[in-house]
Parts: sequence; C-alpha cells; structure tokens
Amino acid sequence: MKLRATQAILECLLEQGVDTVFGYPGGTILNIYDELYRYQDKIRHILTAHEQGASHAADGYARATGKVGVCFATSGPGATNLTTGIATAHMDSSPVVFLTCNVGESTLGKDAFQEVDITGIAMPITKATYLVRDPNEIPDVIREAFAVAAMGRPGPVLIDLLKNVTSLDTMIDYEYLPKEEHQFHGRLAELRKRVGWDLNTPAPNREDVEKLVELIARSERPMLICGGGVVRSRADREFATLAQRLDAPVAITVMGGGGFPGGHALTTGMLGMHGSRASNIGCDNCDLLIAVGCRFSDRVATDPKDFAKQAKIVHIDIDRAEIDKNVRTDHHIIGDAKQVLRMVNERIPQYDHSAWKQFVFSHRPGPEADDGQLTPRQIIQTIRRMAPGDSIVCTDVGQHQMWSIQHFHFDYPGQLITSGGFGTMGFGLGAAIGAKMGHPEKTVLLMTGDGCFRMNGQELATVSHYDIPVIVVIFNNHTLGMVHQWQNLLYEGRFSQTDLNFAPDFIKLADAYGIRGRRVATPAEMSAALREALDGGHAYVIECVIDTDETVRPMVSAGKPITEFLLE
Repeated sequence: MKLRATQAILECLLEQGVDTVFGYPGGTILNIYDELYRYQDKIRHILTAHEQGASHAADGYARATGKVGVCFATSGPGATNLTTGIATAHMDSSPVVFLTCNVGESTLGKDAFQEVDITGIAMPITKATYLVRDPNEIPDVIREAFAVAAMGRPGPVLIDLLKNVTSLDTMIDYEYLPKEEHQFHGRLAELRKRVGWDLNTPAPNREDVEKLVELIARSERPMLICGGGVVRSRADREFATLAQRLDAPVAITVMGGGGFPGGHALTTGMLGMHGSRASNIGCDNCDLLIAVGCRFSDRVATDPKDFAKQAKIVHIDIDRAEIDKNVRTDHHIIGDAKQVLRMVNERIPQYDHSAWKQFVFSHRPGPEADDGQLTPRQIIQTIRRMAPGDSIVCTDVGQHQMWSIQHFHFDYPGQLITSGGFGTMGFGLGAAIGAKMGHPEKTVLLMTGDGCFRMNGQELATVSHYDIPVIVVIFNNHTLGMVHQWQNLLYEGRFSQTDLNFAPDFIKLADAYGIRGRRVATPAEMSAALREALDGGHAYVIECVIDTDETVRPMVSAGKPITEFLLE
C-alpha cells in the first residue's frame, strides 16, 4: 500500500514493538514529528531538556528492558549533542537506534544551516550508520538497523535521513512485515545471500567447550569473572549454575553487576582498580580463570602482563575482536554467553573447592566502625534496607559509582545501569528516566555526585513534566571526588580545579522544578528522607552531605598489578 514516507517510518517502529521514543525536535526532523502527532496513541514520546539527556534515556531504557532503545534528534547541533550518548552505548554494548534528519539533497555538502556529516562523525562509535537518500529504502533500512543493533554483541546504530526524503508529499510502498521475517526480506536477505551474514550468533564450537571441561577437571583453584556479556545475554541463571557446580569464587566487573547475585556466598565483589582484596588476590592466585563476557579493560587488568599470572586464562565472548586484545589467553570460546554456559553446564559434575574458597574469602574485609557521621556505606546500606529488593539503581560516574557497586548487591540483569567503558558524567539522570519508562512498576534510584549532577541536572524538567517518580540521591562532598582522591594520593595534595563548594543549592534547584527534596547529614535523617521519598510516589531529591576527603577503598594505581594496593 502507499503511505507517506514519515508514516512508513513510524509503522516500521511499530513492527519492532517500539512503544517509547526519547527525543528533541528541530527543523529538519519536523516532518517526522508532525507524523508522530498522529501516532501519539501508539508511540509515547518523551521530550527531554537536551539531546544528550534523550540519548542516555534511550540507553537506560534499553539496558533496563533488554529491548532496543530509540532516540530522535534533528540535524547539526541536535545530532552532535547525541555523540556522547552514542559513544556511551557503544562502549557498553547497549542496543539503541538513533534517528536523525539532515538538510535536503539540494543543499547537502554546501554548509547549509545546521548541516553536519553525522554519519561520518558517528561511524567509529556505532555498529553501523545509514544515510538515507531514497525514501523507498526506509522500510529495509529501519528493519536492518534494529537487527544490527540487537544481533551478536549489541550496540548503537544511527540512521540519518535527508529532509526531502521525509517530505509530507513523498509516498512510498509499504507492507507490514512481522519482525521474525525481517532477516529473510529486502536488504537483510541480500546481505545474507551475498556474504553469508546471519542475524543469529554462530553456535559455540563443541571442541572448544570440551577443552574447557578438561581444564576445569584439572583445576584445583578455579575462579570466575562475571562480565557485562552475562548481563547483555541475560545469562544470569546459566552463570549461577556454573559457579555453583564449579564451587568457585566469583569476581564481578562493573558492567557485570546483576549477572551474578552480589550477596551470594561465592561472590568476592568487584575486581580491578577498586576491586576487593578477595577478588584481586583470588585472581592473582587462581590456577584457572574463566572470564565470561569481560573485556579485560585497563580498570580490570591494570597490568595486563602480570594479570592472573599463575592461571590458565579462558575467555568466553561473543565478539572475536575482544580475544587477546588486552590480555593474552590460553583458551577461548566464541559465542553467546547463554549458549556457551548451557553447553558447559551439561558436561561438568559437581566440584568441591572448599580449601581454595577458604583462602580467597579469608581476605574479605571486616566490619567498619561507625562514628555517627553519614558515610557513603551507610547511605547505600540504608537504601538496601528500605527500598524494594528489585529496585533499579542508576549511577553517574566517580566515587559514588564505585561505592554503589561495592555496597549495593545487584541480583538480576538490568538492576544496575551505569556507564562503565566511557565513564560518562551526566549519564545517570537520563538513564534513570529511561529505566523508569521501561519499568514503571519498579522503584528507580539515581546515585550521583555533585559534580555529575551539575552536568545534566536540567533533566529534572523532564522528570517534573512527566511526573516520573525517580529518587535522586546526591553524594555531595563539594568536590570532584575521584579526581580529588587522585590529587591527594598521587599529586601531593595539589587540588587543582576540583573544588565545587559553591552554587547551586540542590534542594532549592529541585524546588524550582516542583520536586520535593531534603538535605541530610546523619543516618537518621537519611532514613527519614528516604521513607518520605518512597512513600510519596513522586520524584524526590536527597542531598547527602559527606566528608570531602571520603575515599574509595581499595585502590590500585593505574598500570600496577592488582595486588599492589595504594589504598585499603
């Protein structure tokens, strides 16, 4: 049937099951927004305060739900304002389709008003980019973009449409196509035929699996790393089965939070630069290290040559490019984590490594003394005690992020939403909006710092306008905390440009947006404020005043072995 090109765009989104879009309009994308007006009963649009906020919201929605997020923006600065969000999604393998519009064909390449080559800019930070010059390509491009975003190792895709392609008098042929048939139709079918391209991840090699089973049988000191691939694959049950059968300690990366229960008896905690003693020492002393969906980044393998030096290292990952990229491995299995783990679990018996576990867990820290002051640990423990157990926790980046991961036990994929690879300050509030839109039935909390919150705090306007009941917890130490910590330890206390002991007053700022809030400085005040926030049913801001010199402990210096603790 014949449809307007803009109508076909929205129909293709409906084919994908899209119900929510985050974005910000502008001149070149107005035709799509005009069509969206007619579809407002089918597709909910969340207007953010800034395009970056929209990009993080679409990302947060994707991470929380496991679906593909969708974000709209206009040309020029609208498109370039997405780039931080695109890179954030790319580094953490989050599936988001970004749809932008550009100037018309007649002015393309002539430095027209708000023209930018966004497909060229985004190419290094996406799985694919598309510049659509022919309106008849719209259905196949959109179908392919969603497939590419979700297939294999997930990631962001950008579609840029010329303005004339979306003109309101442009009609194209469109026929509804069920999502399950997309890979056998149009451009996808041509790609599969020409290069053998398949939307399905190839099955793991059985011989590779058998070799891992043999390595496990010979191991006396095995250790597991739960990485972000476990979360992306929703392979938490399969990973838990492996850990229990192997009876091995489990270290969890930042992106692996929720892939294995944080409070499980086998959990050693975070690994790497701010990893626990049990995780780092266990990794250093094991004879078999099985890393699932882990990139071995510089924050985990702080000294790649010294990393797990006594162990046979086995890497399970969906992306062949990650194998031996940072750490040289002894064996690897390419495949989806869920598929690989199922195959391994079918082949291994129940093991008992009690002596090894006793050694590793002997390095767990003892209880910390309370002196009546409000500490980061007390803030997070109060939240753990009072908030529903399935609450979603979003974070920004810095000390509060590390404290949250150290002290909050994440139990399922999508419960922790954080910027791991790109380390994006200002990510959290947009991500919390997206998570709440994806899971309106769950309590969503944002852990943020005073430095991070300044960056995209304007999204309180979005929270207020749509009455999105997220609880914002600001760890206010009046400084750029992580940088301050480094300056104190490594730069002899020269605190250059990290002092944030000036405006704004965050509670007054919240009030300006019509959002209630409270400043707290004691554990009792924290409990009272959180109870009010949880019972209120609306957004709430809690500003927690903490000591400027609070540190994240442990800490290993960049480039040093993970057992050389600078701070414990």
